[in-house]
Amino acid sequence: MPSSPLLQCTGLVATRGTRPLPPYPDFRIDPADFLCIIGPNGSGKTTLLKILLGLLPPTAGHLDLSPALRAPGAIGYLPQQSPFQRDFPASVREVVLSGAQARRGWRPWYTRAERADADRALALLGIDALSARPYRELSGGQRQRVLLARALCTPRQLLLLDEPLTGLDPDASTSFRALLDGIHRSGTAIAMVTHDLAAAAAPGRHLLRLGPDAAYERAGAGTPHRILPHQLCCHGDGACAPCDCPACAPEAAP
Repeated sequence: MPSSPLLQCTGLVATRGTRPLPPYPDFRIDPADFLCIIGPNGSGKTTLLKILLGLLPPTAGHLDLSPALRAPGAIGYLPQQSPFQRDFPASVREVVLSGAQARRGWRPWYTRAERADADRALALLGIDALSARPYRELSGGQRQRVLLARALCTPRQLLLLDEPLTGLDPDASTSFRALLDGIHRSGTAIAMVTHDLAAAAAPGRHLLRLGPDAAYERAGAGTPHRILPHQLCCHGDGACAPCDCPACAPEAAP
């Protein structure tokens, strides 16, 4: 019997400032899904994540959250890096531990269980040896690991990532993708905004394309994604490259 969706969006419409954004396609996220959100700049990708987090209201449409996502700390969030984040005056462990603030509420201390969760997240991401280091002294790849550990500091049903690979060198990007794959295999659903079409084309990824030609596509067993730009496709073997096969030719695109 299929499991119920973690969340379902129907008829969502939003604005960015005073500018209306193109309507979002209807889509859902099921338990253990990996959804890649792609689209041009200004198409509303970050705005959508903020709607899913409850930080922004849509101007129209419905967002239905399952009971599992209504508990404090059920959704982890890794925002885009900013200069403020890079200069944050705290240790690595303090940054990771701050991920428990959502369930801590107004309580002025962290519990022993919350500190243990932070230590487990540090170990999972392989950065426990950096726990006492100032966050501002880390490399870009190390900072992304710290922020991901922060998002995982408490048990999560869903992890939202906003362009987590931006600014990383090739080796750090490869390592970070492997970490995400491991987290996903452990049962956490992931929704990731990305400009990395090779990552979006990986087998098993569901796709949400935003913009004027918005579309939603769930992964099919062994079939190439049809809503990716035709210049790049993945035929189910993990080898994503420019392609002019009949399935990917411009006239075959939806």
